[in-house]
This record gives sequence, C-alpha cells and structure tokens, in this order.
Amino acid sequence: MIERRLRELGLELPPPKAAVANYLGSKRSGDLLFVSARVSELRGEVGTDVSREEAHEAARQTLLHILSIIRADIGDLDQIESVEKMNGFVRSSPTFTEQPAVIDGASDLWIELLGEAGRHARTATGVAQLPFGAAVQLEMVLRLAPASQL
Repeated sequence: MIERRLRELGLELPPPKAAVANYLGSKRSGDLLFVSARVSELRGEVGTDVSREEAHEAARQTLLHILSIIRADIGDLDQIESVEKMNGFVRSSPTFTEQPAVIDGASDLWIELLGEAGRHARTATGVAQLPFGAAVQLEMVLRLAPASQL
C-alpha cells in the first residue's frame, strides 16, 4: 500500500543515507520496528532562521529520507502495518511554540500513506540544538506485518 501511495502522490524516495555513527537505521523486535532518529537537511533555528512552513516541509522530507532507510533495511515498505509512535524534535528559538505544527509535516504524510493506520501517538518538542544544526529530527516505532506472514 505505501509503495503504491507514494507513486500516486508523485513522491520518490531519495537514496538511503548511511548512519553517521555507531547505530542501526532500524531494528526489528517481534512485530515492532524501532527507527533511529534522523535529522532534516534543512539547517537553522525555527522562529529565527527558518519559518514554521519551511520546517513543516522539512519534517515531511525527513520522513521520506527515513522511508528510504526503512526500505533498505526491511526490503519492502508494504510490511508496515501502522505507525505506533513518533517523536519529533524542532530546533526552536526561545519564543517559538508551534512545534506540533512543524511535526505535522511528517504526521500528515503518514496519514496520506496509511490512512487511519498512519495515526500515531506523538511527541513534538522544542530543543536548543540538534545534530549538525538541523531544524528537525524524527524517530518512530512502527508495527510490521508478523514475520510468519512474510
């Protein structure tokens, strides 16, 4: 379903990026896939250097990068049955308080791809700094089709 929806939406996944330190892109435990945090390509502080709208789009693009890593790790995005939890971090100016609107860039895309199964528990937190000066960082837990069905 996800592969088809990506095509219908005219979205292409970028090439997967390698981890920048000693960690896995994702790790399966039973039917859960724990996906390591990835940062946006957009750099800067939201509320000063970066607008809410730019950060919202960066969250969406970051999810596309994460999906490319997941595809490389598990082979087929259609194994994803649902999104259980997503944590989003926004490098925010001291006065910026619209972190949920920024992370909606990724949440909205999940719903576009999976419908109700894309709705998830979520955290949207403002932080003073992210790796490499990124504006957005996302991590998540996904439910996969049971291994016995593969």
